[in-house]
Order: sequence, then C-alpha cells, then structure tokens
Amino acid sequence: MGLLDGRIAVISGAARGQGRAHAIRLAEEGADIIAFDICCDIDTVPYSLATADEFDDTIEQVRKLDRRIVAAQVDARDYDAVAALVDRGARELGGLDIVVANAGITSYYRSEELTPKQWQTVIDVNLTGVWNLSRAGVPHLIDRGGGSIVMISSSSAHVGLQNLNHYSAAKAGVVGLMQSMAVELGPHMIRVNTIHPTTVRTGMAINQATFDLFLPGVGLSAGSAEDEDKAGEAFKSLNSMPIPWIDPVDISNAVLYLASDMGRYVSGTQLRVDAGSAVK
Repeated sequence: MGLLDGRIAVISGAARGQGRAHAIRLAEEGADIIAFDICCDIDTVPYSLATADEFDDTIEQVRKLDRRIVAAQVDARDYDAVAALVDRGARELGGLDIVVANAGITSYYRSEELTPKQWQTVIDVNLTGVWNLSRAGVPHLIDRGGGSIVMISSSSAHVGLQNLNHYSAAKAGVVGLMQSMAVELGPHMIRVNTIHPTTVRTGMAINQATFDLFLPGVGLSAGSAEDEDKAGEAFKSLNSMPIPWIDPVDISNAVLYLASDMGRYVSGTQLRVDAGSAVK
C-alpha cells in the first residue's frame, strides 16, 4: 500500500531535476501522473533546459513503476495549453488530487544590467506559470472534494541574494499567491503550501552561468565530478549546515508529505528544506 494509492498528480517541469524526482517519488507511492515540460531552451536563460529525450526518460521511469502517465510538451507560461493538458489528464485518469507547480528557471544579472525581457521571462515562468497550473487544477480539486497544491518556491524568498532580484521577486510572489489561495480554498478542503529549497543539485545550479557568478574564470566540463566539487565549495557558504546543496529527492519527500494524508491539515505553510540557509 502506498501513501498515494488511487490519487492523481499533475507536475510541471517534469523532464529532469526536481520535477522528474517528484514524478517518480509520487508514483512510487501509488499516484498516477500528469506531466509536462517545455523541452526546449529559452533565449534569456543562460543554460540548457531539459530535452524531449529527458522527458521520455521520466515517462518511462513512471511506467516502470506500473503507474499511468499522461504527458505532453507544454510551456508553463501558456495557460490555455496547461489547462487543456490538465483537463485531458483528469479525464483520462479519472480526476485530479495533487498539483505540484514546480517548473522554474533563473538567470543572473545585477539590477542595473537586468533587461525588461529577462525580468519578464522569469516572472512569467516562476510566478505566472505557478498560477497557470494552480488555476487550471482548482476546478478538478473542488470536484474531487479536496486535495493539495504544492508550489515550489525558494530560500531566495526569505533571504537576499545578489544578481537574482527577478528570481527572488517571483519566488516571494509565489508565497503571496499560496497564502491567498489557502484562505480561499480551505472551505473546499484544498490545502495550499510552498516549499523553499536551498540550492538543489540540478542543471539550474551546475552550469557555466553559475560558475561565472560564484567562480569567475573557472571553466565547466559537462558532467564532471570535479566541477560539482568546485561548485559545491561555493554553495557551502549559503547554508548553516556544512553541505553545498540538497538532492531533488529531498524536495520530493517534502512534496509527498504535503500531498499525502501525513499533511492532511497543513495549509498556508512555508516549508523550508534549506539546510538552514534562511536562519544563517
């Protein structure tokens, strides 16, 4: 028996990193999955985003767990496309119980260098994209008689980080969205919460743009364990625990808690999974 037997979850940004980990972890506990990812690069994002092949791997891993999955390449910024997939997935799988608004991007610019387009792209993906998926899921959760919305925010919503004012603003905006929706949807037994990771060991953290910010002059060799060690030393300074980052599954376990009956009365909460970065 799994903690999520008979339940259906939709997850954005599911091709790799946190999104893939969430899909697999919830499937391990019995959930069927609706998944989407843009699966192409965005011109203002200074690192490669997930590919269609990576998304296919996520889909295959969910199926290997003997769970059903409805998946499509969808841009989180496109409300109509997001809503169409959520509606189709709920129709094919039999409903919707869990929304995990995970898709996110970043870039690094000082305030005087950040362009309107760079600002808007991060806001559109990291804040509006969260609203798009949450809004698309709400009618299905109401029809189901309750459920859980989990929004992936960031420790940057709680602490000031340079070169990230667009990212920090979006992630803090997610908190305001969560709090309002938690009040509105509580009478429907729908719980709404945010999770706030510190740096997570994903492609968003381990890329040349990050190296240029934290380790200027150091080149990045794709997939190099030595490069991960170099980046890890830079990130250690952010946390009160002596670790550079956490793994995607650490966030997935928090998602599982908030999505399952273990967190059945938890709503309006900002759950930090941040190795003590916010209190440092």
